[in-house]
Amino acid sequence: MKTGIILLSLLFSISVSAQKFFTKTGRISFFSSTSVEDIEASTNSVVAILDSKTGEMQFSVLMKGFEFRKALMQEHFNEQYVESDKYPRSEFKGSILNNSEINYTVDGTYNARVKGQLTIHGQAREIETSGTIVVSGGKPALKSVFNIKIADYKITVPRIHRDNISSTIRITVDCKLEPLK
Repeated sequence: MKTGIILLSLLFSISVSAQKFFTKTGRISFFSSTSVEDIEASTNSVVAILDSKTGEMQFSVLMKGFEFRKALMQEHFNEQYVESDKYPRSEFKGSILNNSEINYTVDGTYNARVKGQLTIHGQAREIETSGTIVVSGGKPALKSVFNIKIADYKITVPRIHRDNISSTIRITVDCKLEPLK
């Protein structure tokens, strides 16, 4: 139900035309590595919309959708770190800076530079990163790997767990889009 509401709000914020693509089954994962342990989580419930004409894009993910190997890690993530009840979603709203260099009608792999606002834990920060857009059969797949600092999003780690969680988290985005009809 919540995924449907998020999708509808994203659809209304970008008008519908033949040059728009979307998914509600995109994948985002994150990874933290320290000498004590590695922490990894992922979700396959990412809502993403791309306007290939303008390069505008939006992503939205429910924080409680991230799944961990250990249930206790998931509980700590939601209750102590990202406070999922208070900040249920993470969002990115931005655009592809070199969109004119990407031909969405020709199969291939295109480098993309992206800039926009990433909101996590109620904190919005401007980020700029790179990735690829792989066009296959007229459908783009968006891929990117970038790092964030948890302190930038006012996520605090209790002293007892500071050796377990890296101050920099690697985020991986992989979203295969379909034409929006």
